[in-house]
Amino acid sequence: MNESDTNLRDRLVDAGVALLAAEGPQALTLREIARRTGVSHGAPRRYFPTHLELLSAIAGRGFADLAGRAHCALGRETGGPRAQVAALARTYLEFALDGPGMYELMFRHDLLESGRLGLRDTSLPLFSLLAGLIGDAVPGADARRVAAALWANLHGVAQLWRWRSLQLATGDEDFGPLLDTVLAAHLGPEAGR
Repeated sequence: MNESDTNLRDRLVDAGVALLAAEGPQALTLREIARRTGVSHGAPRRYFPTHLELLSAIAGRGFADLAGRAHCALGRETGGPRAQVAALARTYLEFALDGPGMYELMFRHDLLESGRLGLRDTSLPLFSLLAGLIGDAVPGADARRVAAALWANLHGVAQLWRWRSLQLATGDEDFGPLLDTVLAAHLGPEAGR
């Protein structure tokens, strides 16, 4: 692929990311992305033969963003494994709430061809990082299962928080206390508590 091909491919993905942020996953059509990029409606097919491949490329941007945020959060966290798990969990919730359209698309594996297009190369290392930290924080635990349960819980918190259901139920406007409860449920109580 030459530089102009790479540039147009990136521009198509950029347009998809912007459209996703503005209007959500349902707006992601090849025709609208082409229109916003200023190319014919058939041009995206040169780089993305299927709609699913374009969606996967857009989701790949989200996974890269989440990975970058996660590594930054861990770089700032000076505590041990439990504090690092908490930092990752907070980062995950903030990411979900900052960009709900991207977040929704990223975890729709029913829509994405993640195996062939490399999404797993970004998402699975994040999960493995979480599981490793959980293994360090809770020796003897089945770290992958605890990580999966925590992830599922965080995913539910993100969705219900975005819908404002949890604020109504808890009376909280900050998800911090709820996050502490979620972490205690999956990791056990903090030492000294």
